Amino acid sequence: MEKMHYSDKNLSGKSFSDGYHSMEEMVRDIFGGETRLERMDRVYGGDINDAYRLNLSNGEHIFVKTNSIRNRAFFRAEARGLSALGTSGKIGVPKILGTGTDEGRGVSFLALEYIDSAPRIDTYWETFGHELAELHRAECLPFVAPEEKRAKCDLRYGFAEDNFIGATPQKNSPKEKWTDFYRECRLLPQLERAEHYLGAELMKRADSLLEHLDSYLREPEFPSLLHGDLWSGNMMCGPDGKAWIIDPAAYVGDYEADLAMTQLFGSLPERFYAAYSEVSPIDRKGYLERKKLYDLYHLLNHLNLFGRSYLSSVAGIIREYA
Repeated sequence: MEKMHYSDKNLSGKSFSDGYHSMEEMVRDIFGGETRLERMDRVYGGDINDAYRLNLSNGEHIFVKTNSIRNRAFFRAEARGLSALGTSGKIGVPKILGTGTDEGRGVSFLALEYIDSAPRIDTYWETFGHELAELHRAECLPFVAPEEKRAKCDLRYGFAEDNFIGATPQKNSPKEKWTDFYRECRLLPQLERAEHYLGAELMKRADSLLEHLDSYLREPEFPSLLHGDLWSGNMMCGPDGKAWIIDPAAYVGDYEADLAMTQLFGSLPERFYAAYSEVSPIDRKGYLERKKLYDLYHLLNHLNLFGRSYLSSVAGIIREYA
């Protein structure tokens, strides 16, 4: 199994479809009319979707995520994010087979190649650092907006369509400035959702933080295609023994946002960050001054999704900066 260098093609070599009407239709389309779906084995680990290994009559396996039919947009967005990340050819991501709805099972679904993890290579973390930095330095502006739209104004941050961070809608309206994007498309929507948790005093401080955000965040030297939700649970060892990335909430932004997420729920080994810096030097002092503002977005999202246990962390960051 080779690393995907583009993900708008499925295993049959043609563009993946986002309009399948059943899993059986997808299997026949990709593997041939004689191939049957024989068994679905539950795979555990996620908390938003259900996941299965599909066992096919030709001996192949497929990984499938399912949700309710009304949440079909989850999987279309995830497929677009994987496609963008895979286009760079810099880092491993699973090949997309297709998305669709299965009325008989009452679900929407995303089908990906089934990844059999190999033992980690000796330089697993160093290689991951190098590859992520290369991804962050790769050409990415076509993912923000079509060229004709970018020709009219210098749109550098965002994504061509909105997507999701977990189960929360994520706004990706293209912007010229990173601070404007982060204010209007990241912090503001989450703060508005969290107003009933925060109360008047914290919301007033949050308004001040948003107003002065350009005093704290930088305008990066270059825009980067980001995974968008790069905690350890969205990394896995691929069949090549290297780190592959899954479950993206992709957009174009400042690479520091991805680095911050790798440290929010427990940091990766230091040799990962050292290797990253060999390809793309990290401004360690400035990054540490900005990191909590990137944490704030994800902590607000967790507050909105999971409740008050995240309130003290959110409040502490707001008060630190405002």
